[in-house]
Amino acid sequence: MEIVSTNKKARFNYEIIEKIEAGIALKGTEVKSIRNRNVSIGESYAQIKDDEVFLHNLHISPYEQGNRENHDPIRVRKLLLHKREIKKLVAKTQQKGLSLVPLSIYLRKGKIKVELGIGRGKRLVDKREAIKKKTIEREIERIVKR
Repeated sequence: MEIVSTNKKARFNYEIIEKIEAGIALKGTEVKSIRNRNVSIGESYAQIKDDEVFLHNLHISPYEQGNRENHDPIRVRKLLLHKREIKKLVAKTQQKGLSLVPLSIYLRKGKIKVELGIGRGKRLVDKREAIKKKTIEREIERIVKR
């Protein structure tokens, strides 16, 4: 498994309850561009509409040698999931405060996959605690190195 891009904001802004793997419906130049790591997942989000899951605001830069075959960089892309997985996601996201968040894009056996997380938004207090923990861990690492 080779990680192409991760969404660092998602783990900071959301408490991830469950993870699920999904494929993406892509065009040829999009695949080449992702393999070159020209992708940004930071502002993207997933949405369920008519028993299908779509990924919005995923920015895939146009492929350099694509010419007229290039794609729209931020078009809506369909995620490939089984019906039972989609029904499970619908049931979970209808609960109060839960949403679908893309966590990372990676290559598995030559195929491009997205890791989706079902998450609950963190409050400001929780975010402050996470920052405090990070700073304490950094200080401990500095002391251990000495």
